Amino acid sequence: MQRITALFSAALLTAGLMAAHAHAQQDPAAAPEQPQAAAPAQDFSDDQLQQFADASQEIAVISQEYTERLHAAEDEQAQNEVRMEANDKMVEVVEDSGLDVDTFNAIGHAIQQDPELMQRVQAMAEQS
Repeated sequence: MQRITALFSAALLTAGLMAAHAHAQQDPAAAPEQPQAAAPAQDFSDDQLQQFADASQEIAVISQEYTERLHAAEDEQAQNEVRMEANDKMVEVVEDSGLDVDTFNAIGHAIQQDPELMQRVQAMAEQS
């Protein structure tokens, strides 16, 4: 259970990183709309939740690997390069899972708000 909790913590951290990266690429005038973009928790299919669980497991591995590389980076520019590379890999994992980044982030947000949904996704991750 502790591994699963750590996995979802990493996935949620990752979701935040991807959102921050996507946000940085958007027009600043659109920024106030960002927090309202999350979909309601109950609107996700079992397939989407399974895709989230599977992607989260891969993202947790990437997150751990790149956290180590981030700590080893010598300066701010090197850290930014590590962050960008990690973000690109995580976005690729999410998209390869069949989800888009917005849906992945919305599920991550919903899990934070809904303990029952979190339990469902944890059960799916354990079965993978």
